[in-house]
Amino acid sequence: MAKYIYPAVFEANELGGYCVSYPDLINVFTEGDDLKHAMDMAEDVLCLMLYGMERDGKEIPPPSQVSDIMAKTDSIVNLVACDTKYYKHYFESKSVKLNVTIPLWLKEAGEKKQVNFSQILQNGVKEYLQLQ
Repeated sequence: MAKYIYPAVFEANELGGYCVSYPDLINVFTEGDDLKHAMDMAEDVLCLMLYGMERDGKEIPPPSQVSDIMAKTDSIVNLVACDTKYYKHYFESKSVKLNVTIPLWLKEAGEKKQVNFSQILQNGVKEYLQLQ
């Protein structure tokens, strides 16, 4: 996971908002109601796309120079930065439901002692994988 900076094209629309695209990234678009909102959305979509590419092991193209990008007269070319480490932490720290099987007697004994089965399983798997 890494930090990236890519040029984005902010094109004004008739409603006062902006459509955003990335010349270096295929099918990466977003929009915002105003320039600030468009910038926030541009950062979000950039991070989501690059995080997905990192996870999938896809090659991430190098960013173009801002001076190399030809934009329409009513457009703005601006650099957008993101850090995919934050997205990795956010998405991969979510809890997921896992179905496990244990003997009935063990379940009942644990319930009597008010055992947190999820926490014990997490701790045990971390220890087994030497992740602590």
